[in-house]
Amino acid sequence: MSSIGLILFYVVLIAGMWFLLMRPQKKEQKRVQAMLADMAIGDTALTTSGFYGVIIDITDDDVIVEFGNNKNCRIPMQKSAIAQIEKPGTE
Repeated sequence: MSSIGLILFYVVLIAGMWFLLMRPQKKEQKRVQAMLADMAIGDTALTTSGFYGVIIDITDDDVIVEFGNNKNCRIPMQKSAIAQIEKPGTE
C-alpha cells in the first residue's frame, strides 16, 4: 500500500510543478504570439533592446522599424525582437 501512496505523491508533485512552471510559460507565449499577430503598420514598437520605433512594413518573419525623426533610420528586424506594441492614440 505504501508504494501506491509513493507513486501518487510523485504524480501530484509532477502535476504541481507543471502548473507552477509550464502553464504560465505557455500562457505568456500565447500572449506574445497574439500581440505579434495583431500588430499593424503605424504601431509603436518597443524592441527587446529598449528602442521605440514605428512599424513601417511587415513581412512573414521580419518587420521594418523607423527610429526617431530621421526618415533614413529604418532597420529591418525579426518579429521576435519586439517586446511590446502600442497602438496609435493609446497612452
